[in-house]
Amino acid sequence: MNPQDLTPRRIVAELDRYIVGQSSAKRAVAIALRNRYRRERLQGDMRDEVIPKNILMIGPTGVGKTEIARRLSTLVGAPFVKVEATKYTEVGYVGRDVESMVRDLVEASIRMLREERLGETRGNAEDLAIDRLADLIDPSTRMSQSQQQQSPFSTLSAMLGGHGGSRPQPEPPPATPRSDEIEERRRKLKNEIRDGFYDVRMIEIDVEEAPQVIGAFGGPQFEEMGGNLGEMISGMLPKQRKKRRVTVAEAREIFAQEESAKLVDNEALKREAVRRAETNGIVFIDEMDKIAGGGGAGRVGPDVSREGVQRDILPIVEGSTVMTKHGPVKTDHVLFIGAGAFHMSKPSDLIPELQGRFPIRVELNSLTKDDFKTILTQPKNALIEQYRQLLAADGVELDFTDSGIDAIADLATKVNEQTENIGARRLHTMLERVLEAVSYDAPESAGKVTVDGAYVEDRLAEIVKDQDLSHYIL
Repeated sequence: MNPQDLTPRRIVAELDRYIVGQSSAKRAVAIALRNRYRRERLQGDMRDEVIPKNILMIGPTGVGKTEIARRLSTLVGAPFVKVEATKYTEVGYVGRDVESMVRDLVEASIRMLREERLGETRGNAEDLAIDRLADLIDPSTRMSQSQQQQSPFSTLSAMLGGHGGSRPQPEPPPATPRSDEIEERRRKLKNEIRDGFYDVRMIEIDVEEAPQVIGAFGGPQFEEMGGNLGEMISGMLPKQRKKRRVTVAEAREIFAQEESAKLVDNEALKREAVRRAETNGIVFIDEMDKIAGGGGAGRVGPDVSREGVQRDILPIVEGSTVMTKHGPVKTDHVLFIGAGAFHMSKPSDLIPELQGRFPIRVELNSLTKDDFKTILTQPKNALIEQYRQLLAADGVELDFTDSGIDAIADLATKVNEQTENIGARRLHTMLERVLEAVSYDAPESAGKVTVDGAYVEDRLAEIVKDQDLSHYIL
């Protein structure tokens, strides 16, 4: 989608297709996203002065915090990574350092951009793959050319800066042009390959396999060192060719992938991926409440220096340069979205410097019975529609009546109030219990199944009444 068309109203409307309620959180992320587009249009020094306003989402689990950030990144095609604050430890302890979130963001940006580039070169790669298949299926149509075998000693000399010996190497003879008859036969063969005429035919091809390097370092603190060393060693080792017997359809896909990879400039791709990560990257830091120092100064526990983790996250969020294997990455214009339930602690329990780096705070509301009914029926990825299509694969036609939907939403609300409030995730548990027998009996008992209020009550009422049992089952 064109960034110019992504107005805050349009962004909220797109998020409404998947996420129920939480209008204040949607408005906050929509404004933050639009401000990025506004910054890109600024001129001169002011463009560098405008920094993103990071967001802190506060609300119970299962109300849509992660989903809002994930859908937002998909909507704009921005590099996105979700991390958990509890994974990191203070510098000096065994564990992951906070800079790894930036390295993960760069890797996500490279993967995203590589998929785009492979898609752009797909057409040319398909033509080159069909050319290679035509050479294999009918070698007589191949353009003949005398290949000069090069001495391995001249290759080694060239690598060491020599000139490959005193004798000059002869020029390779020009390729012999194909006759009109062979050219026509080859054109017909390529059209037949393109139309799938040879798809089921078995052929033998050479597949390039990169050498596997076993990591020499263990532990997350050595992940960057091990990755760099592994890439360096694999680049020095020769590529291995392995013969495989596959169908023409499979060979066409393998060749197309190989040709696409050859057409992509990896160095230019990495530079552009780093630029995108720096200007458009989004880092979602979940479980921020778990590293807050709530409960007073005397609180003790198994966590390793939660305040130390906050101090380490602070320079990343406020803007610093992180070294990665693809070069230095600046985090000054990366958008950070923090999230946490903050049941046992408060946002004010975070260190003041980190609080100041999340100036926009939005509170997400607990979901009501009406919200549950909407989640079950209206979003593009509605839960009931998912189960309908899943069981339709086994010939079962599911029909949810209004009374059945109302009963599921009512019981989910009650269980959330009586036990732990896990938000919309409760609906997954309820639906699995309601449809357990149907899912087990299908496809032997295919047919129409009507899920009404009585059907739901029959399968869940006793469990809901027994609160001890609900703790374990629902």
